[in-house]
Formats: sequence, C-alpha cells, structure tokens
Amino acid sequence: MNILGADIGGTSIKIGISDEHGHLTSFGEYPSESKKGGKHLVERLIQYITENPGFEAIGISTAGQVNVTDGSILYANDNIPQYTGTKLKAILEHEFHVPVLVENDANAAAIGEGAFGAGKPYDDFLCLTYGTGIGGAIVLNSQIHRGYNGIAAEFGHMITHPLGYPCNCGRRGCYETYASTTALIRKAADIDHEFTNGRIIFEAISQGDSRLEKVLDEWVTEVAYGLTSLIHVFNPPAIIIGGGIMEQDMLAAMVDRKVRELIMESYADVQILKARLGNKAGVLGAVSLHSK
Repeated sequence: MNILGADIGGTSIKIGISDEHGHLTSFGEYPSESKKGGKHLVERLIQYITENPGFEAIGISTAGQVNVTDGSILYANDNIPQYTGTKLKAILEHEFHVPVLVENDANAAAIGEGAFGAGKPYDDFLCLTYGTGIGGAIVLNSQIHRGYNGIAAEFGHMITHPLGYPCNCGRRGCYETYASTTALIRKAADIDHEFTNGRIIFEAISQGDSRLEKVLDEWVTEVAYGLTSLIHVFNPPAIIIGGGIMEQDMLAAMVDRKVRELIMESYADVQILKARLGNKAGVLGAVSLHSK
C-alpha cells in the first residue's frame, strides 16, 4: 500500500510517499506559511498533497495537541494561529476519499524512530524533538503513552526556571524557553544580530568563534537539565533526541557528556541517542500510523 505521510510544522510541510515498511519513493519540503493561520495552512496542505498523487491512505504528523480519535487539533499555540479546533481528519477524508490518521508531531517522530530508527531495539524510550519549541513522547511497551486525556509528554513545558522567561503557553520558566533551538538563537543574537539560525551559528563555531562556544555550552547545559529530570522520573533505557538542530554531529555527544555529569550514578545505564531519521522522522512516523 502506498501511504502519503505529511509532517506539518511552523516553518514547513514535509510530504513523502512510502510503502508500509518505510521505503520512501518521494520526499519534498514546502513552506507552511503558518503565520497566516490554520485555514491558510490547511489550504496549502491540500495543494501539496494534490501535487503528490498515487496514495491509498494519508498519515499526518502535526504541531499541536491532537485528538487521535477524531483527528482534530485540540490546541495549537500562536506558531499556527487559529489552528485550534481544526477537524483535520474530516477535512482531508472529504477532500481525498482515503483513510486519514492524525498524530502529534513529537509522537509521530517517536513512532517513526521506534518503527524504523534509533528506537527499534527498545520497547520503552523517551523521545524529544528540539526546534521552535520542544516536543516530547513517551513510548511504553512499544506504544505511545498518552496520559489521562491524551496529551501526556509536554516536556517542553516542564518548569526548569521558576519565574523565568515568559513562554508562549502563558507561563514562565518552561524548559523550551531555555533549551529549544529558538532559545539558542536568541542567546546567539544577543552577541550578533546576524546569528539568525542554527546553520549560521554552527558555521561560526566551526570557524572558532569562542563567544558562540560559550553560548552553545550554556545551551547544552539547559538541554541536559531537562533530560536529567526525565531520567530520574522515568528511568528509561534510552532517550532519543532529534529535531533539525540535533543533526549536528557534535551535539548528541555534548549532551550525553553533560547529562552524565548531572544524573545520579544509579541511572548511568541510560543511553542518549541521536535520532536516525533526521527531517524525515515525522513523515515516516505518519506513514507508520497505517502500518501498525
């Protein structure tokens, strides 16, 4: 069966067509124009799907909290205005007349890593994706643990700095305000306003910019603070860290070293693993919704 997987984010919509074993025959990335609002984003999604024919089912990985039963968006922050309440499954099934399944993007990335990537050897693991914010997923017995009402693992909104920076969620001191890619860029921009994305930052670091090395080390420490708390709470055999920023080969090793400085010795068996599927994790996770 050919399955179209779409990964909806604040910056881009990634689309691929795959069989149920994760073998992609096509993959593309398109602007989401999410700041124009949920209605506009869905219109773009329909356009992009139409441009990628030849599928018998659709899997969606999307930012926001998802009701997986009816495929609607329970909550989305201002990264995608007016997206909350969107009945995505119903809209797409009406448009394309194929079965549609919808999943939160962090859960989808974890499902993809569990099916085809770094999580494959493990029945239990945590997965975190670092980007505009921080997404999280809990995998127990090879299944997503959803919590009481289906929205567990909002790791990005753990309070790591009480009364700290304001967060998009309306609270202060959340993990993602200190350890997301957005947080790293904010700190780098304090040094030079030209440091506007991760690629520029790491190019400067590779050229020996010692100011940014300090910023990066402080950011890695913030990443490790959150992971240390999760390790002490969940005692997982593995934590998978992904998102575009974690594609940098040096980062997973830096995070691992810092975590080992912070965790209790009795938790030292935990493995900190770099996600293997890269920017295709959400698409492949969406595909695997139909192949379980």
